[in-house]
Order: sequence, then C-alpha cells, then structure tokens
Amino acid sequence: MLFPTLSFGLFFLIVYAIVWAIDAANEWRKITLLLASWFFYGAWDARFVALLFVSAVANWGIARALMAAGSDRARRMLLALGVVANLGVLTYFKYAGFFFEQLTVLVHRLGFARDLPLMQVVLPVGVSFFTFQAISYLVDVHQRRVRPAPLLDLMLLMSFFPHLVAGPIVRASDLLPQFRDRPRLSRGAAAAALLLIVWGLFKKVVIASELASALVDPAFFDPASHSAFDLLFGAYGYAVQIYCDFSAYSDMAIGIAALLGYTFPRNFDQPYRATSLQDFWRRWHISLSSWLRDYLYIPLGGSRRGAARTYLHLFITMLLGGLWHGASWNFVIWGALHGGWLGIERFARRMRPANWPAPPAWLGLLITFHIVVLGWIFFRAQGLDAAFAYLGAMAHNGWQNHLVTPLSLALIVIGLAMHAMPARLLDGAAMRVRRWPAPLAGTALAAVILLIDAMRPDGIAPFIYYQF
Repeated sequence: MLFPTLSFGLFFLIVYAIVWAIDAANEWRKITLLLASWFFYGAWDARFVALLFVSAVANWGIARALMAAGSDRARRMLLALGVVANLGVLTYFKYAGFFFEQLTVLVHRLGFARDLPLMQVVLPVGVSFFTFQAISYLVDVHQRRVRPAPLLDLMLLMSFFPHLVAGPIVRASDLLPQFRDRPRLSRGAAAAALLLIVWGLFKKVVIASELASALVDPAFFDPASHSAFDLLFGAYGYAVQIYCDFSAYSDMAIGIAALLGYTFPRNFDQPYRATSLQDFWRRWHISLSSWLRDYLYIPLGGSRRGAARTYLHLFITMLLGGLWHGASWNFVIWGALHGGWLGIERFARRMRPANWPAPPAWLGLLITFHIVVLGWIFFRAQGLDAAFAYLGAMAHNGWQNHLVTPLSLALIVIGLAMHAMPARLLDGAAMRVRRWPAPLAGTALAAVILLIDAMRPDGIAPFIYYQF
C-alpha cells in the first residue's frame, strides 16, 4: 500500500479508530499496531511477514543473551554473531544476485564460455531499514545505552508500519521508551501531524510525480535524443524530484506516527541550502547519515587517527553508504564521489592558511549543489553505461529545448524555493489551525486534499526509496 492512495487511507482510518478506542492495557494497543503493521507489509508480499517475525525473535534472543553474558569476550562474540546474522540477511536478499552476475562476467572474461544458472532473489521492501534498525539495537544493548526490550516491543519497533519500508531509521532509544506507556494525542499535535501529511502529499503527488513523468523519466530513458539543455534540467529536475519524493515519505511517516501518538525524528532539513557536502549530510536523510556516523565512521576510528586515516574512514563510510542503497556499480560511484569530495573538503580546510578568509557561503552552496546533482545522475541512471551516456550527451548534444516546459521549470523553482521557507512555518500554521472549529478544519482539509488530487498526473509511482 502506498501512502497517497485510497486503500491506505481506509486502512489508516480503521487502525486509527481501533487504536484510540482501546481502553484496555497498553499491551493490547501495541498488539493491534503490530498486527496492522504485518497486514500493511503483507499486502505487498505476505511471505516476508515471516522474515520480520524471525528477525525480531532472533535479535530479541541475542539482546537478552548479551545482557546475561558474564564476560566482555562473550558479549563481543554475541554482538558479532548478531551483526553478521543481520548483515547476512541483507547481503542475501540485496546483493546475492549482483555478486552472482559479476561472477558470471568474470568467468566469461577468463575464457570459460559457460553460462551459470540465473539467480533471481526477490528483494523484500524496506529490508535495509529494518536490518539497520536491528543492528543499531544490538550495538546499543551491547554498549548499555538501552536495556533489552520485551519481544512485543522489539517486534513493533522493527515492524511499525509508518517507517517500515522507507524510514526514518528510528533508533530503539527513541521509540522503545514511547512504547512503555499509553500515548496521548493533543489537538495541537493532531493539527501539526495533519498539516505535515498534507504537505508531504503535495510534494509527492504534485511536484515529484509531475517532474518524473514530464521531464526526468524521458530525459533518463533516452538521453541521446535530447539536448544538453534538456538533460541539464533533467538532472536538476531529478534533484528536486528525489528530495520532494523522499522528504514527502518522511513527512507523511512522521505525521502518521504522530496521529497514533508516537514521535519520530526529523529526517530532512532543507538539504540544498548546504554550503558543504558535510553540511549536506547533516541535512539529508538525517537518520541514515547519523547511523553511518555512529555505527560505522566512529567505530572505524573517525577523525581520531590522523588526517590520512580520517579521509580513508570518510571514503569507506560513504562507499558502504552507497552500497547500502543497492547492488549496482552506480551506487558505488555515487558513494565514492561523496566520500572523495568529503575528503577534499577536509583537506582544503586543513590546508587553508589561518589568515585567509573562508570562501563565501554562496560559492559553497553552488559547488555543493552541483556535486550533489552530479551524484544524482549516477544514482538515477539504470546502469553505469546509462550514466556515462547521459553525461556524454550532456557534453556533446546541442542546446535546443524540446523537453523542458514552463510547468517543469516552475516545479523545479518551487522545489528549490521550499528551502527558503522558515523552518517552523508548518508549526505556526498548526497553531492557528488548532483554534478552528472541528467542522471548519475538516472541511478545509478535505478541500486541500481534493485540490491536490486534481493537480496530480495520472497514476502514482511508488516512492523512490521503496526499492532500498
């Protein structure tokens, strides 16, 4: 089920009504949410509900064993077992087909003209997100930042439907304490949640979907038939599309969870206002970038072992962050580009004389944005050859415009202009809406949703990050 669909709307209204009607112990509320989450996930493929169940039980058992272990050596071994097991699940479903394909290519290059059996593995939606959630839970238990959770709470942590398929990656320390007591929902919190959902709906249904169908998909499908002007704005369009698409999912997930009484962390903070790539990763997919920092970069040694090792740690972290997105050389290049530029930024700051002024913010913003856009070309293209074909066509084709329309240009401008909006604009609007009579607020909400529906193109594509 996609968030911006009638089927999900009906599903959520039923869940919302049942959950808030439960007057019994909080355990029944959590059981209801868990069953609803399994139903939500099973609507895509019921077979993989068992994967969620088994993963939660296994991580619950390992966490309890970690807490009961009598020596540091035993605790380290149990943690290693848990991390390897979780990564094993992720590797099988996400990378086995890619590795097998590369093995086939290698066999042919070595002169063995034999076709290996085709290996196709169905990728469970959201496997990267709930696997990373499980790993961070085990590490936090090992470092005694959290105590082992009851099985029901851990199952709900890993399966909770608002964040299940595309994040944010909600850590155990953030969500488990909220499961202990029956939550409350104030009128102000409900108003803020509904505005966030509608805002996300607008970004996904109007901006991201229209840019995808009218500009981005045609440009990337056959770059050779389009001009350099079309391809340049196709790349800009994808930068806006992926921001509006992914931040829309996060907004809607945060709003849906809030309507159920739970708080998720913010996942985006106007990323295209960043004046450096380091700043960009503090603003883009914050739950993933902070996860990579805390559970990969810092354990590798972070910046504690000298400049050269810092550059290496940054590069490895972003390379693995690229691979997290999928088994493709495109994501390797994308991660390497980000890791390499992060190192260049660090080196430039280190080598700049103390009496030299820092570069102007506008220059840093311009450079950072175009480095990010260059990376998005590899991120979006269907294969490495397609990415280089896109760049080659951008360099050699003419500058006649055949694809860019006033509407697509306006949507790019609007998407980028969102970054100039005050960060607390929606909060201020929520404070005003909460004072409206309920019939007026409901009528206004319905009218806005109908207007958004009238503005959308035909069909709603899945969120981009569903594939990760």
